[in-house]
Amino acid sequence: MDGFGLNTARSFLGKNVNLHLKDGSVIVNVHLAEIRRGDLSREAFITCVAYGNKTKLHIPLKNIAWAEMLNLNLLLTSG
Repeated sequence: MDGFGLNTARSFLGKNVNLHLKDGSVIVNVHLAEIRRGDLSREAFITCVAYGNKTKLHIPLKNIAWAEMLNLNLLLTSG
């Protein structure tokens, strides 16, 4: 596995995921909204929205180690 690159990030757009960062932290249950390039640099940023929140997070693509896809059917079922 080569890591979390631009093509991998595109495959997760519009989906809810857990983002595992390279520093060992995890951002839980975020919706990947878009991918943007920085204004002055060519660095790519992921824009994501936390579940139940309207504030957007901008995370540099180079800081993401991998993403884990969530199955919302398991989370939203009432048992």
